[in-house]
Amino acid sequence: MRKINVGILFGGRSAEHEVSLQSAKNVIDAIDKEKYDVTLIGIDKTGQWYLNDRSQFLLNSNDPKHIALNKTNKDVVLVPGAENQKLLCPSDRNISGNIDVVFPILHGPYGEDGTVQGLLKLANIPFVGSGVLGSAVGMDKDVTKRLLRDAGIPIAKFLVFHKWNQDDLNFDEVSQFLGLPLFVKPANAGSSVGVSKVKNAHQFKKAMEDAFQFDNKVLVEEFVEGREVECAVLGNQTPIASNVGEIIAQQEFYSYEAKYIDENGAVLDIPAKISNEQVKIIQDLAIKTFKVLCCEGMARVDFFLSKDNKVIVNEINTIPGFTKISMYPKLWEVSGISYGELIDKLIVLALDRHTRDQRLKTSYETI
Repeated sequence: MRKINVGILFGGRSAEHEVSLQSAKNVIDAIDKEKYDVTLIGIDKTGQWYLNDRSQFLLNSNDPKHIALNKTNKDVVLVPGAENQKLLCPSDRNISGNIDVVFPILHGPYGEDGTVQGLLKLANIPFVGSGVLGSAVGMDKDVTKRLLRDAGIPIAKFLVFHKWNQDDLNFDEVSQFLGLPLFVKPANAGSSVGVSKVKNAHQFKKAMEDAFQFDNKVLVEEFVEGREVECAVLGNQTPIASNVGEIIAQQEFYSYEAKYIDENGAVLDIPAKISNEQVKIIQDLAIKTFKVLCCEGMARVDFFLSKDNKVIVNEINTIPGFTKISMYPKLWEVSGISYGELIDKLIVLALDRHTRDQRLKTSYETI
């Protein structure tokens, strides 16, 4: 039986580039080599695509601070092929092979926001994770919160500011509405990139400047005192939710360093020490959030559990981290699905969705 050729797409034009490299390494190590062939497609920080050899696709692979894509001279473009052949074409335009399904392990803009998903959909290539709409909506924290609010899902209070009107910022008005401390976040970024905890006017000014380096839209959000818990979701039309895990940050908050560099930056308590009733509420809200935001395949939904035991949705990640210390695979492991099995299930979901979508008509004839 022919192996399925999986294109692993990683790197990308994002501040989360290095996180993606770490995630890709773990997926490539864990994927079932008896069932799948793997084609490595690395994207550098300028957006150039490369075909990579599995034995040497990363530099400094064991150092999260200095990990880097090993650029080759095999730059490629992705093209749709005849008769459902999904092809990679090097720059000399000689066909290099077909791809059956793509596993995008791209975090942040130009990968998790619907851009790559649109390209793959145009090329008629099955891919793991949410489609164009779910990816775009899930990436934008402002749009996410508005949709959740309209669906009656509890969220924290927030304000949104754009780069072109940042001179009109008034700390006193913001802090009066949201209270102190508060959080400042780029609307379209993840992994806590550009996120700051603010306690005074000076910190607020610097936090806004930092956040606007990563996006033209910035979210300012109230601080919810309580616990940070997360739940993983898996599936297409009938998604399921994992057990719940808690993040116990050892720093001021769950920062980029705590997530991906400092293994002592946070304690992951899985399963979380909460009641069965709270677990059920969080699982139900995770699935509802997943559906409201039009997600498919996978996502990790992050929550606050306030001091008075209210469950509040913080955000969703449609391509959650897959590093060895990432919550998404760890949640499924304690829920009975191993890392390798999880990868297999995600690929099957991608192929099933593609088969479903291929049945849709693309022409219309009148009787």
